[in-house]
Amino acid sequence: MGYPGKNHKQYATPKRRFEKTRLEDEKRLIIDYGLRNKRELWKAQSVLRKYRSAARELVALRSGGLSTEDYQAKKDQFLNHLYRYGLIGENADIGDALGLKVEQQLDRRLQTQVIRKGLARSPKQARQFIVHGHIAISGRRVTVPSYRVARAEEPEISYYGPSPLTNDVHPERSRIARTGMR
Repeated sequence: MGYPGKNHKQYATPKRRFEKTRLEDEKRLIIDYGLRNKRELWKAQSVLRKYRSAARELVALRSGGLSTEDYQAKKDQFLNHLYRYGLIGENADIGDALGLKVEQQLDRRLQTQVIRKGLARSPKQARQFIVHGHIAISGRRVTVPSYRVARAEEPEISYYGPSPLTNDVHPERSRIARTGMR
């Protein structure tokens, strides 16, 4: 069983270590989303792997001996979970869950959402603001750049109350406004 307080690896490394196309794709994603290392990308891929396997299990249950009410309840619960986290649309089906891409998972990270809201100019700056405690969700400071933002939390992302960035005349805020990010 293992010690419950011990952290366990949350990702799987690629089977082929030096595959050129995979390395190029990983490098592009790391730069585009401002990831610290490939481990963060591999964690996102592992989460998607779990979602795809759950979707495949649902497809197998449909053809199995499960009643239609039980199947529909499990399917609705699974699709509602994916919808709450913004990975699929409102009228999505199991096929959409099977077709998820790693970019959709990376788009839900707090770091990416901060850039999209115009609170930072670049992925690196967004990461720095989050780690230094300048970003809050619903007034609560969040210092984890990989925090997965739910659809309901999206409009509540802002600067943290006591942060100096809340002041409109802060030099970094004026730089963000000048570049037209807002």
